[in-house]
Amino acid sequence: MSAVPNITLNDGKTIPQLGFGVFQIEPQDTVKAVSKALEIGYRHIDTAQMYGNEKQVGEAIRASGLDRSNIFVTSKLNNGFHQPDDARKAFNTTLLELGFDYVDLFLIHWPLPTLYGGDFVSTWKTLEEFHRDGRARSIGVSNFQIDHLERLAAQTEIVPAVNQIEVHPYFTNQAVRSYGQEHQIATEAWSPLAQGKVLEDPTIEQLAHKVNKTPAQVVLRWHIQRGDIVFPKSVTPSRMKENFELFDFELSSTDIGTISALDRGESGRIGPNPDSFAYIPS
Repeated sequence: MSAVPNITLNDGKTIPQLGFGVFQIEPQDTVKAVSKALEIGYRHIDTAQMYGNEKQVGEAIRASGLDRSNIFVTSKLNNGFHQPDDARKAFNTTLLELGFDYVDLFLIHWPLPTLYGGDFVSTWKTLEEFHRDGRARSIGVSNFQIDHLERLAAQTEIVPAVNQIEVHPYFTNQAVRSYGQEHQIATEAWSPLAQGKVLEDPTIEQLAHKVNKTPAQVVLRWHIQRGDIVFPKSVTPSRMKENFELFDFELSSTDIGTISALDRGESGRIGPNPDSFAYIPS
């Protein structure tokens, strides 16, 4: 089994730098996928209320026979439940769905600055309650921009442990990453492979050939060496295993720079812009 490094968060807790994501995995497929991930060696599972598969994540973890304390579980607040009382009820539901009395990390999924009167601060203060009572060992945010983070810093008590944002070679999101580094907020990179778009890039293919690894392994290793926390998603066992085998090689600093130079700025973004994203599930 590969030794996955741990990242120490600003609250003293640790998180495995490599995890398994269940975004877009259908509930009926989630138990099998998570079970296989745990068998391969993953000990960090990233889910969300809006993914609709928290219950199946919990089932797979219990069925694995592994000690709950050895598995890092993240979930995220549904966009429809930002009001404090709604957030409290939603968090209780997450614990019921997972079948656990705590989560290792709970995030505000999106800031939604054009909704709720732009008030994600009261939502964050509600997450602070979950942290203080121990039901969320760590709390953080997802898709927060620098100005969103600065508002939290000015108006709340707890600095987010992580900010889960879109990061990949075509969209390095460096300004937000740098702000996180300066303020001890760990960066989690969602869509680390740009939904596969970077895997056929000639530069990535050349580097993969040079180090005798797959393009996916090269890109994920780039993330790891830059300090990102990543959780690639696949339901294909061979790909899940491939994505886990990142710790028996290193990229040179020149290689890292070559991949980083693929950044296309805002035009490389493949997901919604957090400044305008206003989706609430029906």
